[in-house]
Amino acid sequence: MTYNDSSITSVLVANRGEIARRVFATCERMGLSTVAVFSDPDAAAPHVAAADRAVRLPGETSAATYLDADAIIAAAKSAGADAIHPGYGFLSENAAFAQSVIDAGIAWIGPPPSSITSMGSKVNAKAIMSGSGVPILGDLDPATLTASDLPVLIKASAGGGGRGMRIVRDIADLASEVTAAAREAESAFGDPTVFCEPYVERGHHIEVQVLADQHGRVWTVGERECSIQRRHQKIIEEAPAPLVERIGGDLRRRLFDAARNAASAIGYVGAGTVEFLADGSGRFYFLEMNTRLQVEHPVTEATTGLDLVEWQIRVADGEPLGDTPPPITGHSIEARLYAEDPAANWSPQSGTVFDIDLPADVTFDRLDRPGIRVDSGIEAGSEISVFYDPMLAKVISWAPDRTRAAAMLAGALARATVHGPGTNRDLLVTILRHSVFRSGDTDTGFIDQIGLPVLSRPLADASEVRLAAVAAAASGAARNRDAATVQRGIPSGWRNLHSQYQTTQFVPDGSDPIADVDAAISVRYRAGRDSVDLPDDPSVTLVGASASSVTLEVDGVRRRFAVARYVDAQNRAVTYVDSDATSVTLRDVPRFTDPSAVGKPGSLLAPMPGSVIRIAVEIGDQVTQGQPLLWLEAMKMEHTVHAPADGVVAELAVVAGQQLAVGDVLAVISSDTPSEDNPSGDSATEETA
Repeated sequence: MTYNDSSITSVLVANRGEIARRVFATCERMGLSTVAVFSDPDAAAPHVAAADRAVRLPGETSAATYLDADAIIAAAKSAGADAIHPGYGFLSENAAFAQSVIDAGIAWIGPPPSSITSMGSKVNAKAIMSGSGVPILGDLDPATLTASDLPVLIKASAGGGGRGMRIVRDIADLASEVTAAAREAESAFGDPTVFCEPYVERGHHIEVQVLADQHGRVWTVGERECSIQRRHQKIIEEAPAPLVERIGGDLRRRLFDAARNAASAIGYVGAGTVEFLADGSGRFYFLEMNTRLQVEHPVTEATTGLDLVEWQIRVADGEPLGDTPPPITGHSIEARLYAEDPAANWSPQSGTVFDIDLPADVTFDRLDRPGIRVDSGIEAGSEISVFYDPMLAKVISWAPDRTRAAAMLAGALARATVHGPGTNRDLLVTILRHSVFRSGDTDTGFIDQIGLPVLSRPLADASEVRLAAVAAAASGAARNRDAATVQRGIPSGWRNLHSQYQTTQFVPDGSDPIADVDAAISVRYRAGRDSVDLPDDPSVTLVGASASSVTLEVDGVRRRFAVARYVDAQNRAVTYVDSDATSVTLRDVPRFTDPSAVGKPGSLLAPMPGSVIRIAVEIGDQVTQGQPLLWLEAMKMEHTVHAPADGVVAELAVVAGQQLAVGDVLAVISSDTPSEDNPSGDSATEETA
């Protein structure tokens, strides 16, 4: 039975960013017109410009814009769209929205609402799967759990993507973690329902891509392994799954049979994903079914040659699938580039993307030879907002074998130009080059196994940072000469007679140019008649320099450095130095310090942009190291800010609901003990005449 009675000609994407541009790209290739919707923060976003028409959804938050079903349907009608594609996230797995679209006489590019309902509650989905012969993990009632049931995983019933998920290993933490998970689920999905299941410590996250038409045929078009995750959200995905490749075809056959049974049990139509948790021996259990396109769908497209978005549209138009799905060829790996700081507990970052250039053979399209595909929703000048997911781009490789695919992807990421908020780029490269990853023996405990301090370590070691600082200093001198109004051709600092060295100071990004004086890197140089003297870097020779490019000879080897300098939102200079191996971000150390820029001792600063959702302390409270002080919500995730040391809350600079930028003062923790005369614990000096 079809639920679309006419051919699709114009598609509105009820989403934003990368997935909206991805759907638009396929629509353009199919000759279909496109309609974007956008919130106020997204008014200048690339996905708006990529569409033929665009409709504003007034507001900033997801709830007021991309989650407003009535506003989206009204936008489709006003713009003349006869079909709606939900993308992923937001309303993509909302059965009521799907039904409202169909009731409005608009084609729904997705599964029947009944299928979404069946899988919309993970508790209900498990019951259906159990009745269909699909192996499941048992559900646990949080109210009846005991210590012997631990560890358990709390999950949001109405959504995924890591939101609303918590691992509980101590029964004393159960109540607070259930409450926090429910609060996060409510924020992300509008439904606070959570449930528990046994937590498999070292499982493999395996998922099967299904594609079903309106005539009863179900294709299984390959599996993916998505075991490398942070906060239960995938960061590297690949196809085919290394675990399945190692164990053999019987595991693949059993996974495909279970996925087909799952899809058939709910009368599924369109593209969907059945997710399983497998152990190292090949036993697997149903996790959930995502009744939408997955973020990681490009690796399946690369290994099958399919355009899954095209097939979503063709299936919604009533077209049948062929007799058999295409074969799997080669290997594909996808890395999600996020604006976040892995070393700071994955803190999301926001701000302006000054420049971004990811080496790509294709964008939003299939690879027909070994190469790199990039799907991104941002470009130079884009603002990374605190309101939405911090993913900047998906970078995807395809090659005949896994080893080459990993090497190509790591190289592309290492060579990328990414100037703006901090990213997880170095971590991704480190993972792709790590021996454990290269062996293919990775599971959901990979990051804990190797250790986040190891994986999040910058690619640039001390010697690379030093060379970057020399290049930045040489570039700065050239820039100064370019700006000179007289004698521009004379080298910066040149004298007829030797004088003192010029000195430029930087600190690596993440250090405070004022407070972290010990982190300062000093570069001394002096221009002579034919060369530049670098007294602290005797093995380095300056071959040539301009404001944007510097060539250094290091122990006889010439290396080129691209240098770019910007002024950030706080009116601070920031310099990016990119080479063939690394990227280094440096900040100027000011010659003179503004006293107002120096924070009070004990100041606790916001580690990320976001909003304050709860405060657990008051001024004068005694706190201990590690004690939760307040909670922030950033990019749909909840983050706890802990006391950095024992002390007293001397100042509290925020209130619930307040929006914050990175570095805003949250509180001041004094190390002094409060007394009756000095209840805040502040240090005091007595004035005498």
